[in-house]
Amino acid sequence: MSSNELTVPLNLAQDEIDSSQRLVQRARALARLQRLSRLLDYSFRVPGTRIRGGIDPIIGLIPGIGDAVGAALSAYVISEAARLGTSRRTLARMVGNAALEAVVGVIPLVGDAFDFAFKANRRNIRLLHRELSGQYTAPAGDA
Repeated sequence: MSSNELTVPLNLAQDEIDSSQRLVQRARALARLQRLSRLLDYSFRVPGTRIRGGIDPIIGLIPGIGDAVGAALSAYVISEAARLGTSRRTLARMVGNAALEAVVGVIPLVGDAFDFAFKANRRNIRLLHRELSGQYTAPAGDA
């Protein structure tokens, strides 16, 4: 048996290990983003109702910086999605969700109510999860 015959199976085994490590890293990143989304958009229940909310609309109440902080946290979710290899189409939808929440969020009171109801981060995590789990297929050329 030549040395070349031995290296092929070893190389294949290393490729499988590398692939498994990438899957674990992707799963950890998705779990981290899901926890952040839960904190921002639906970490508590309004007493006496079935309505859930998070800290994003509460942060938005802080004059001057609240909406900027919320937008920055949404941008982090989107940048992590891009790092995970999310398609441009899904990233565009995610940016649209975050931008809509940010733009409407600057309107006093109306924006805070919209923030509470719209939950852009939760929507974005659902888009990301759907794509990474293979339920969403991007059109050809949208990679």
